[in-house]
Amino acid sequence: MSEMNEYTPDLFELIDEEGNKKQFELFDAAEIEGEQYYAMLPAVEDEDFLDSDCDLVILKSIEEDGEEILASIDDDDEFEMVSKFFLERLDGIMDDSFDD
Repeated sequence: MSEMNEYTPDLFELIDEEGNKKQFELFDAAEIEGEQYYAMLPAVEDEDFLDSDCDLVILKSIEEDGEEILASIDDDDEFEMVSKFFLERLDGIMDDSFDD
């Protein structure tokens, strides 16, 4: 029974433009218009996490030098479309969890 309650998040270590490393948990992934996108949340690192803001980070999978990397979305229209998609899915998940 305890095995059914175990949760192992998919964690990714991301490096920002200044070279800072931070852990993120994969929240959702989707292919939209032929491109792969990932929605992530900062990983829980300490008790202060519960008091902090949780920004959803949305990244796009691109190929660079033959390797898949996750990159920020520079195009405002593309970011708006993908953000709306993930936020609607999140809203649907939240609605379903409160209906039970």
